[in-house]
Amino acid sequence: MMKKMSISTSKTSLVLFLCQIISALDVPLDSKLLEELSQPPTITQQSPKDYIVDPRENIVIQCEAKGKPPPSFSWTRNGTHFDIDKDAQVTMKPNSGTLVVNIMNGGKAEAYEGVYQCTARNERGAAISNNIVIRPSRSPLWTKEKLEPNHVREGDSLVLHCRPPVGLPPPIIFWMDNAFQRLPQSERVSQGLNGDLYFANVQPEDTREDYICYARFNHTQTIQQKQPISVKVFSTKPVTERPPVLLTPTGSTSTKVELRGNVLLLECIAAGLPTPVIRWIKEGGELPANRTFFENFKKTLKIIDVSEADSGNYKCIARNTLGSVHHVISVTVKAAPYWITAPRNLVLSPGEDGTLICRANGNPKPSISWLANGVPIAIAPEDPSRKVDGDTIIFSHVQERSSAVYQCNASNEYGYLLANAFVNVLAEPPRILTPANKLYQVIADSPALLDCAYFGSPKPEIEWFKGVKGSILRGNEYVFHDNGTLEIPVAQKDSAGTYTCVARNELGKIQNEVQLEIKDPTMIIKQPEYKVIQRYGQVSFECIIKHDSTLLPTVVWLKDNDELPDDERFLVGKDNLTIMNVTDKDDGTYTCIVNTTLDSVSASAVLTVVAAPPTPAIIYARPNPPFDLELTGQLERSIELSWIPGDENNSPITSFVIEYEDALHEPGVWHYQTEVPGTQTTAQLKLSPYVNYSFRVIAVNKIGRSQPSEPSEQYLTKSASPDENPANVQGIGSEPDNLVITWEPLKGFQSNGPGLQYKVSWRQKDVDDEWTSVIVANVSKYIVSGTPTFVPYEVKVQALNDLGYAPEPSEVIGHSGEDLPMVAPGNVQVHVINSTLAKVHWDPVPLKTVRGHLQGYKVYYWKVQSLSRRSRRHVEKKILTFKGNKTFGMLPGLEPYSSYKLNVRVVNGKGEGPASPDKVFKTPEGVPSSPSFLKITNPTLDSLTLEWGSPTHPNGVLTSYTLKFQPINNTHELGPLVEIRIPANESSLILKNLNYSTRYKFYFNAQTSVGSGSQITEEAVTIMDEAGILHPAVGAGKVQPLYPRIRNVTTAAAETYANISWEYEGPDHANFYVEYGVAGSKEDWKKEIVNGSRSFFVLKGLTPGTAYKVRVGAEGLSGFRSSEDVFETGPAMASRQVDIATQGWFIGLMCAVALLILILLIVCFIRRNKGGKYPVKEKEDAHADPEIQPMKEDDGTFGEYSDAEDHKPLKKGSRTPSDRTVKKEDSDDSLVDYGEGVNGQFNEDGSFIGQYSGKKEKEPAEGNESSEAPSPVNAMNSFV
Repeated sequence: MMKKMSISTSKTSLVLFLCQIISALDVPLDSKLLEELSQPPTITQQSPKDYIVDPRENIVIQCEAKGKPPPSFSWTRNGTHFDIDKDAQVTMKPNSGTLVVNIMNGGKAEAYEGVYQCTARNERGAAISNNIVIRPSRSPLWTKEKLEPNHVREGDSLVLHCRPPVGLPPPIIFWMDNAFQRLPQSERVSQGLNGDLYFANVQPEDTREDYICYARFNHTQTIQQKQPISVKVFSTKPVTERPPVLLTPTGSTSTKVELRGNVLLLECIAAGLPTPVIRWIKEGGELPANRTFFENFKKTLKIIDVSEADSGNYKCIARNTLGSVHHVISVTVKAAPYWITAPRNLVLSPGEDGTLICRANGNPKPSISWLANGVPIAIAPEDPSRKVDGDTIIFSHVQERSSAVYQCNASNEYGYLLANAFVNVLAEPPRILTPANKLYQVIADSPALLDCAYFGSPKPEIEWFKGVKGSILRGNEYVFHDNGTLEIPVAQKDSAGTYTCVARNELGKIQNEVQLEIKDPTMIIKQPEYKVIQRYGQVSFECIIKHDSTLLPTVVWLKDNDELPDDERFLVGKDNLTIMNVTDKDDGTYTCIVNTTLDSVSASAVLTVVAAPPTPAIIYARPNPPFDLELTGQLERSIELSWIPGDENNSPITSFVIEYEDALHEPGVWHYQTEVPGTQTTAQLKLSPYVNYSFRVIAVNKIGRSQPSEPSEQYLTKSASPDENPANVQGIGSEPDNLVITWEPLKGFQSNGPGLQYKVSWRQKDVDDEWTSVIVANVSKYIVSGTPTFVPYEVKVQALNDLGYAPEPSEVIGHSGEDLPMVAPGNVQVHVINSTLAKVHWDPVPLKTVRGHLQGYKVYYWKVQSLSRRSRRHVEKKILTFKGNKTFGMLPGLEPYSSYKLNVRVVNGKGEGPASPDKVFKTPEGVPSSPSFLKITNPTLDSLTLEWGSPTHPNGVLTSYTLKFQPINNTHELGPLVEIRIPANESSLILKNLNYSTRYKFYFNAQTSVGSGSQITEEAVTIMDEAGILHPAVGAGKVQPLYPRIRNVTTAAAETYANISWEYEGPDHANFYVEYGVAGSKEDWKKEIVNGSRSFFVLKGLTPGTAYKVRVGAEGLSGFRSSEDVFETGPAMASRQVDIATQGWFIGLMCAVALLILILLIVCFIRRNKGGKYPVKEKEDAHADPEIQPMKEDDGTFGEYSDAEDHKPLKKGSRTPSDRTVKKEDSDDSLVDYGEGVNGQFNEDGSFIGQYSGKKEKEPAEGNESSEAPSPVNAMNSFV
């Protein structure tokens, strides 16, 4: 019995298909054959259906076709014959149907506007093109219009209309300014799909006069410009915020129709202040993933490649802080006709049957009509072999005269499809296309494919023979393919020889011989072996081969699957590779590859380079991978896998890890299946339905895991209904009127079959309702709209596929969306526990009014005023949250003697409910804080004056102050404590009858009716007597002074120096020093010694504009020093000048200069008889400000100050008051700027400075040159 196998391709390039046919002949693409066979025309190239042309260029209407004999061409225009010979402007290209309309030499494109159709005809039929609609592109000008300025109030919305001229095709719209710069767009300002410019709210910066709309016509490469639009924004205070309002589209609903395969664009633009944010949802479903895009700051929803499944309601929501507005767009997706099965060419033999099928779909359903050779089939010449049955033409017992070209037209209101398909009836004797005596060479034990490409009509019978007089080949050792190829699955040596292919039909017979040679396989009989070599040694790998004597082998060596390094140390011999002077980088895998024209073999070995000679120890390594995997016992849900372990490499295999790949759902991804002990070489594996399994095995020992084995053969399990349902099903509302049901979708192999879907069911809990169910695609969410607010629902999700449902799923309880609570807690009561703590109680709100999950209660409380001061301040509300259904809470941290208000609100997952009425409560008095300050002044021999400030926080009504004090001796012992009670309205006290030259420590606090507050302490010393000698009574009960004291350190700072002064209390003849440093710096203090016992010092060499720290100390007194003081030097100013006008040498010099100048002036006057300009610069220099004098170094008094730049005039801002500080309110003007009026001054000699002409106002000099240095702003504004 002859065995036949149908294959799609063969080993020869000559056997290809011209077309796919049903019950018809295959015509190979053999050039010689195609030249001899007749063929009806076929349209190969044509212009698009809607052809917009440039009216300035020649119009080229394409129509190309092929056929045998070559077809002739004709055209119709607007349904009637178009005689191109009568139009001098129209020519047809040679051997082509393409028309060229000469526009550039006088023709007008508008004259050739119309519908054109091309017909290609030969003796076997006629093919026609689509209807080609020719329209010239148009780019009309904007109509003239008077545009009034737009006066808009700040915060209002605005729409600038573009209204471009109607062009063909429609223009591209964009907005620019006069400088041809695109106007910036944002969430607030954006361009709509119609080209208008929308402002959600206008701002003052929107004021401009050059809002220009441009229209670009791409076909004609022209741009038209609208007249500029002016916008003026006027401000009103305050600016009123507004909730969102939709500018486009208007109303609450609208409709949109789009065609299948097109891009769906939906737009929502809103006005409001603050600027609204746009969000898009699809009611009852999700926006399609990977096809949804948001443009124009989310104002435009774009869905590409739409289909009927994208029909539905799309909602846009515009929201700002004041509210929201929405619009629902009902989208209907229609479809122009599209092919389900387009008609295909038929090549038949006389007497054969065939069919032409034309199936198309669309929305609405398209109508199908047939034409034969371009003529409606109803009026075409009859053919008894043809029968029309709707979208199918059935041919029976065709004859050569039945050859024709048929056209199928599928059309609806949105378009049409036109397809040509010919029926070519041929009667041809057999032909063999494979070259005669072709030689085939194969390796022994490999398959051999012997080609016999043929053609004939009717289809010839093919027979194969071996040898010249051999018998016909039959039997299971041969496979005969439909394309004539003979396959020998396992070619042996005795398969070599001559094979004859015979093709015959009723019109003739032909045969062809081919030769088959069988070659010995190439083998590596001595493979390279694993080597361990010492560094700098020599190693050699062998690769000895055996091959067929008629084949020429080539040997290639690789290192780590790459070429060998370009290094002379690598020597490649005939059958070996030698590496000289081995280094560490030579470590790796070396592979020997042997190639012939028919086969290739390889072998590898690893080279390990070591530092020392290898010791004779056992080498442990990971095991070699298992091999020879085999699948047996195939069942629907299980299979047995067996394998042969690889070499364990001196470490026993402990286990085998089995992994699987699902080529159907996750090709290339390997998953863990199971693990079995190392003594086991078979495993019974559990399988899932609808999975295309392949397995691999990994061996494991103590060293590690082997490489994975080669994959097993694939095994596809049968489909079944799902075994499980989605996990983590939840029902949580996202809005008050919906329920969002979510779940974790099943993974690919869990689907158990094709067509995975989910049945989503829900019903209201505790209500006698039926389940509502909907079947959705393989998604993870479904939104139920129109639900009551926060109602419990029973929800379940069941998986299903094409074979059935999963088991009944379990139910979960969910809730529809929450809304804000409706009522406030009632019966709010406050119990004040003490001056800083209160307890608040309230009644819980009914759970039905919570309208959500009760999360707790929030208590808002704030201080209204202090009862002691009666002064209001900024109200800072505090919030305490009490979780759960709690009805009381504690309010800590209150301020004593204050009035508070509070209210309580209930909280759910949506937010807070309304507040309860404000509850007022007061805290009782508490103890006061410490007095704000305590100063001790005016020390005398026996008295001190105390001054204090009232407490910052009295926390009640002050009743009195308490003063305690006691003396301190030089051993830190405290004397008796004296206590004095002082009325609350006092702020100072003079303590008398104290011991002279004695240190006292004072303790001072305030009291309310509750008790005493914290105290403040201070120390002070009474002064000694005038003789400086202790009174004889000292030591007889009186406390002696402890240590001297330095206080009241003050600084007077200039630019580079500072005068430090202090007050000293203590023994005479103290040696002082001053320490200073940069404030905030970690550097060591710098120390200056003060000469004598003076109480002042001048610090020099300071940096202008720098903060310094300073302290004063006394040497020899246990290192005691004053507290730190911080001062800052003045900023760097113009250099000062010394008053040198009183210097004798300067007066003499000036007299000499004045005499010389007078002589020169007299000479000039005599010669030129003209007046001259008198120099006054010297007088100004001679009358510098006498106040600018530095301190003398020795005693700190003011003396003369010399400056290296004493020739310069006094600069603006250089005057300094006598305390050496710079004050802003002092005059910033100099004598250079002013010379008259109230700013005039007298010099020391009584002369009036105003006699020198100065500027009264700043005017530019000639040539537009300014006498002042230009400012950066002026420099930028004047740049051209």
